Amino acid sequence: MADGSDPRVFFAAERTLLAWLRTGLTVAGLGFLVSRLSLFHLATGNAPGGSTGLGVGLVVLGAVMMGGATIQHARFCRGLAAFERAPGYWSGFAVWVSAALTAISLGLAVYLVIA
Repeated sequence: MADGSDPRVFFAAERTLLAWLRTGLTVAGLGFLVSRLSLFHLATGNAPGGSTGLGVGLVVLGAVMMGGATIQHARFCRGLAAFERAPGYWSGFAVWVSAALTAISLGLAVYLVIA
């Protein structure tokens, strides 16, 4: 960092993205469990459709959280100066992984609705 570069800001942004991904995956996973195991139905005795709807809603919420975090991270990284980025580090990897996880979660929501 003697040359004035400080990539800590970028890496803090990546840690924040990873935290949002972890939270989104947890919410989507909970939605899958609620939908497939009819946890809401077992707890309340309501019709099984309520579990599917609640579960799909949680999966979609998790996907929206991950997608929003991906977009926000990409916008933030575009605004960073060159000296704030780590040299030789591909910053697009986190965005691609996040976008893939978002697409997989949305696919899971579609699957839960169809199945």
